[in-house]
Amino acid sequence: MGPQDEKEIPFALTDIDMLPASDADDSPLPNKAVKHAPASSAAQHCITEATTPSAETHISIGCQIVVPFFIAGMGMVGAGFYLDHVQDWEVFKKVPEIIILVPSLLGLKGNLEMTLASRLSTEANLGHMDDAKEKWSMIFGNLTLVQCQAIVVGLMSAVVAVVMVVVTQQEFSLSHTLLLCSCSLITSSIASLLLGFITATVVIVSRCFNINPDNVATPIAASLGDITSLALLSWTASMLYAPKDNFSWIPPIIIGCYLLVIPFWVFIAKKNKYTQSVLYTGWTPVVLAMLLSTLAGLILDILMAKYKDIAVYQPVINGVGGNLVSVQASRLSTELHKDNELGTLPPAARICISPLDAFLSKQHYAVTARVLMLMVIPGHIVFVYTIKYFKEGTASPTKLFVTSYLTAAFVQVSILLYVAYILTYYFWSRNVDPDNSTIPYLTALGDLLGVMTLGLTFEFLYLVGDTQLSV
Repeated sequence: MGPQDEKEIPFALTDIDMLPASDADDSPLPNKAVKHAPASSAAQHCITEATTPSAETHISIGCQIVVPFFIAGMGMVGAGFYLDHVQDWEVFKKVPEIIILVPSLLGLKGNLEMTLASRLSTEANLGHMDDAKEKWSMIFGNLTLVQCQAIVVGLMSAVVAVVMVVVTQQEFSLSHTLLLCSCSLITSSIASLLLGFITATVVIVSRCFNINPDNVATPIAASLGDITSLALLSWTASMLYAPKDNFSWIPPIIIGCYLLVIPFWVFIAKKNKYTQSVLYTGWTPVVLAMLLSTLAGLILDILMAKYKDIAVYQPVINGVGGNLVSVQASRLSTELHKDNELGTLPPAARICISPLDAFLSKQHYAVTARVLMLMVIPGHIVFVYTIKYFKEGTASPTKLFVTSYLTAAFVQVSILLYVAYILTYYFWSRNVDPDNSTIPYLTALGDLLGVMTLGLTFEFLYLVGDTQLSV
């Protein structure tokens, strides 16, 4: 050992002595994908280690998910009642294109807010939100990005709805088009802003109380999403609807103002290091998801013309499926970020697996899938009987209706959870961050599957002559 080496030993010993004994002896190696942010004094009151999803049990996962799940479900029940109520408003009857907008605007919570929840949950679990300055920069940048996406996608949703009406019904009305565009812009913008703040708050609070935000952030984000979007859509449509052209000049002004502020939001999101890449790469999922949701809206418009009662169940079956699969997708993404480099799959991992492996294996994703599937039947039973009680007093749904409805919901969630694994691992293998891509596709697919299975359920009940069915 030379003199130079002797000089270096005290410094090494000093570095070790500065650490607590437990940290010096037992601290694990950092994860590959973790970039440790500087810890702030405020963050020291919160947890200093991220929850490890792979170490969670069926019970711990279920305990964290069950309360947000039922809160979100009751919010969707309320949204269903509200949709059932407003479908008789004059503006909904005179401008039927609004119904086509409903799944698309409700789906924005999956395209934007749930994706935001997934991104922030991953960052929180990796420890990147423990520094106050970085945390608020991350939140502000993401809210700006979501606002930009909400305006663009909201406008596109209205345009696509109009195009679908022109193609299918050979009808076009300029006043209806302007009304749809202005209502969609207001609804998507305000709802995304409110839900974005709620989502960020839930992630921060979950982190402080040692709760895995992957388990609670997406359901909480969805709990107010449907009713907020429906209320905004119906109120703005009613206020802007002008059969006598008294206020026909207002919708064009609203559209123009929103178009003018888009460059401002783009500029801010581009300057933020946390959203710069998503600003360029995050559009394809939300746009394609919007198209799928709009297609679901067209199917819903056709079904509502035949089955009146379908309106109250549509937000519930779509929302529950979207909530559960978003939890799975968010957890899968966090696991990949914690232990692997983007583009590199875990050892022995495969993109295409059998449904048995997806639900019955001992892997962490199968454990979560089983917990989520266990919630489908009891959750929907509670929601169905809640709907029937408040809709018709003490009337009970028929056994045939309950069985058919639960079967449709079970099939929908099973498909979604299986597709969630394949999509998440596929995007990761293609160097695409699943936090930005997976949930929009899954929630849009959930909307389409939900409307289709619900429509098949009502058609089946109609054919067998279920006396409860309202047509």
